[in-house]
This record gives sequence, structure tokens and C-alpha cells, in this order.
Amino acid sequence: MSDLRPRGDTADARRSRPPARRWLGNLQAGTTTAVVIIPQGMAYALVAGLEPIHGLYASLLPLVVYALIGRSRELAVGPGALDTLLVGASLSTLAFITPENHAAYAALLALMVAAIQLALGLLRAGFLVNFLSAPVLSGFTSAAAITIALSQTGNLLGFRMEASPHFHELAYQLGAHLGVLHPVTAAIGLGSVVLLVVLKRLWPRTPYALGVVALATGLSAALDLEGAGVTIIGAIPAGLPAPSVPPIDEAGLVALLPTAITIAFVGYLTMISIAKAFADRNRYDIDPNRELFAAGAANLAAGLFSGFPVSASFSRSAVHAQAGSTSPLTLLITAGWVALTLLVLTGLLYDLPKATLAAIIITAVYGLIDVKAVKRLARVKPVDMWLLLVTFTATLAVGIEPGILIGVGASLVTFIVATTRPHTAVLGRLGDSPDFRNVKNHPSAKTYPGLVIIRIDAQFYFGNVTFLKALLKRLEREAAEPIKAIVLEACSLTQLDSSADAALHAIVDDYKKRGIRFSIASAKVPVLNVMRASGLYDKLGAESFFLNVDDAVRALIAAGLISPDRAAPAGETAARAPRS
Repeated sequence: MSDLRPRGDTADARRSRPPARRWLGNLQAGTTTAVVIIPQGMAYALVAGLEPIHGLYASLLPLVVYALIGRSRELAVGPGALDTLLVGASLSTLAFITPENHAAYAALLALMVAAIQLALGLLRAGFLVNFLSAPVLSGFTSAAAITIALSQTGNLLGFRMEASPHFHELAYQLGAHLGVLHPVTAAIGLGSVVLLVVLKRLWPRTPYALGVVALATGLSAALDLEGAGVTIIGAIPAGLPAPSVPPIDEAGLVALLPTAITIAFVGYLTMISIAKAFADRNRYDIDPNRELFAAGAANLAAGLFSGFPVSASFSRSAVHAQAGSTSPLTLLITAGWVALTLLVLTGLLYDLPKATLAAIIITAVYGLIDVKAVKRLARVKPVDMWLLLVTFTATLAVGIEPGILIGVGASLVTFIVATTRPHTAVLGRLGDSPDFRNVKNHPSAKTYPGLVIIRIDAQFYFGNVTFLKALLKRLEREAAEPIKAIVLEACSLTQLDSSADAALHAIVDDYKKRGIRFSIASAKVPVLNVMRASGLYDKLGAESFFLNVDDAVRALIAAGLISPDRAAPAGETAARAPRS
């Protein structure tokens, strides 16, 4: 995320202002965020398959609850692109959900998300979201953004489109209906897109979305666009939402559970990513588990007050920060404006075309498509690039929830493969110094005939036992002359499980039988503790353990097992670093 703060106006500077100026800054931030969240909230309700009023409900009490519990000063809580897409995609595929009970099941889904997040928060299990790696989330977000945009083309161009979480089904519907689009609706929708893009580029820090809403509503009323066939918002019930518990049935709970788990993780990861980015930039700390609990409480409020699952928005949070927010309580001002809209301003939105709301959604999610991430990962970490592309392709091909599950599965497989075939290195001495480096990267490093020094850059566990055994056999086979000693540089070994320890016992026994000296250098205390408990330390003897490789090599020279006079650059010996 780029630095979105005005130059010369840091968070520390804003907090050092007099209280009156800070209050005015927070008033400005809350008001600015309100003029963004009101049209966005109504627009995202359409993505969830709900009436726009539910977007305003989801933009009210959840903000109040987060402001009282959460600690991020810049996070703009409310309806988000990914969670609303998951809501709409899930509810549209269930046969027992009808237009009459759609809102009730959306609220039930919010309560289920709340229960999961609150339970994880109480258990301090925020670390579980680490299973959603950055490449997986980026690929999922980009594909979901395309699916969201495509799902709104019906509202944008004026034809009926069946809800679907699948890209190919939406693309087929778009192609089939292009010849029967409604010209006036298409003009309003595409004109709104152009205005939003141009105004954002010219005046990015102004409430341009609200301006487009006002202009489209005015034109609709003046030209009677409803009479011309343009679908408008229509009557929005005025008043604040009343607390209510949606009907809870076993079939609904079972059917919605996978979606609830996905939204709970994706929504929280979105929130914590934004919150941590701003917290790091403005030099303050947040507690991930507290934020998880705050997210759950916000979703609880959404479910009890006729809303749907909420998270946060990158774009709204950037606006919130730029406008001068220095406290989470700024969201109370935003919620106040939403409440005022619900009480007295809903009548002004009667003539708002749905095509304009669709335009707001499409332009908002466009920024979620991260092409730069693919280029950056291709240069920095190609494996992560492929993870991103697999998740992106799977999400488009098979749907939102299966796509992210495939991405997580691919990420775990990649991790398992990496740990079962860890990076290893054969080491050589740099000149006459006590430093030893990978001979693959330093061909001039000297190696000693009859000695192999190997480093494993990973934990040693049951998954890579076979790999290490095969590696040692290959190094012994490829050596220019019989091996007399092996030194294991263990500085990177962070863990030794019972299977790996048993394998080391077998390796040591085999080397002892053949007269090969096996030494260990730089072992960490937790690893040494396992070796002592299993008897491996005593089997090797204290004289086989060294603080560093240089000490181990000097001991082998003193024992006459290797000769320093025969040391030569690695490029002149048969030993080579293993492929990894």
C-alpha cells in the first residue's frame, strides 16, 4: 500500500495539535468517511443481493461497536467488497433462500461470522489467518474483484442477470445480453463510471462519489428516468434499525457454515492488514487478537440490526486517514451521519438509479486488481507468483469459496515441499579466515579432501529425513576421495523431532562402523536438549560438538584426519553444493 498521508502532516503531528484542532480534524474525517460509506454501503448491498437500506444498516452499529473496542485510528469498518461478494454468491446458490428471507439469512450469516471471530479472539487464535498467505489473498482478491465487477454489469447496462459466483457463467450472461441492453440505463451507468474515474483523478480527496450520486439522482428525478425504464432505488424506509434475532434453523446453519468460516477469515485478514499497515506507518501498536474480537463484535451488531457481514475497505480507510482521523472514535461521527441519513434523508435517494450504484462498485473494486503484484513476485519469488496465479485462476474457474480453498491448499503443499526438500549447502573456508560459506556461491572457498561440511537451512523433522540421508550418500559418492569426516553446521536447525533424531542415531552408527568422524557445530540449545534426552549427545561424545565450524575443522586437523596443506578452492574439487 502506498503512503496515503498528506506530506508534512504525520499522525504524530496531528496528535500534537491542540485538542480543539484535533476534534475538528476528527469531525472532518468522520464526515468525509460518511460521504464515502453511504453510497458505497448501498452499492455493496446490491452485491450481497439485498436492498440498499441494508447497506446503511451495516454501516451504522458495526462502526459504533468497533469504535468502542478496536484500536486502529484509521480503519474504516463497514461493508467490504470481498465479504459482500461471498454473501451474495453463497445465498444465491441455496434453494431454500427466497427474496422474502434473503435479508434474514444474510443477518444470520453475520451472526455466524461473529461467533467464529469472537471465539477465535477469546482463544487468542489470530495467528490462524497466517494460512492465508499474501500471494493467495492477492490472487483471490483480484479474481473476486473481476467477479464483483462482472456481477454488476446487469445493473450497469440495464438487463436482468442471474446471480452466480462463477466468472464463466457471468461472462456468458453478459455476452448473451449485450444485444438487449437498455440504452438509457447503459448511458447512465457508463456515464457514471466515466465521471467517477475522471473526478477521482482530478480531485481524489473530494467526495466525488457522493457528487455523482447527487447528480444522477437529480437527473433521474428531473427527466423521469423511471418512466423511461431505468431501475431506481425507490422508497427506502426511514428510521433506525430495530434489534432482532433472525430465525435460526439447523439446515441454514449447516449450509452457511463454510461461507461463514471463509468470511470470518477473509474479513478479518482484510481488517488486520489495513490496520497493521497504518499502525506501522504511524508508529503505534495494535493487538491482533483484540482486533479479531472487535471484528466479531462488529459483525454481531450487524447481524442483530438487519445488516450483513462487515469488514473494512482499503479505499475508505485511506480517505479516513487522509481526512485527519486520530482516534477510532472518529467512526462515531461517521455513524452519526449514517443515522441522520436513515432518519431524514432517505427520501432524497428515491430516484437514484441502480446503474450509478453499480458504477460505484465497479470503480471501487477496480483498485483491488493487483497486476503489479504478479510482476513483482515474478522478479522476487516466482513460486509465490505461481501461487497467486493458481488462486486467481481457480477463483475465476470454480468459484469464490473453492478458489480460496485451492489457494490455501496450494500454499500448504508448497510449504510441505519446501520443508521436505530444504535448502542445503556444502561449505568451504573463505581464504584464511574462520568464516565458511556456500561453495556454490563462493567458488574460491577452500574445501578439504576427505571432509564434507554441510549446512541444512530448515528444521529437521520426519518430512525431510529421507532427503538428508540421500543427500549424505550422494555427497559421499561424489567425493574425490574417501570421506574421513563430516561436519553438520546446525546453526539453521530450529527443531529436531523424534523421527529426525532416530535418523541421526542411524547415521552416526553407520559412520562409526566405517570409521567416519561425525561432528556437529553451532547447534542451538533446544536441539541439543533433544540430543541429550535421546542419548545421541553421549553416543557422539562432548568432543564432537563445537561452537562453530572453524573449531570443528581445527579439531579434525589436530586429530590428523584432514590436512590443511591439501585444501583447495571448491572449483577444483569434486564436492559440489547440492541442488535445492
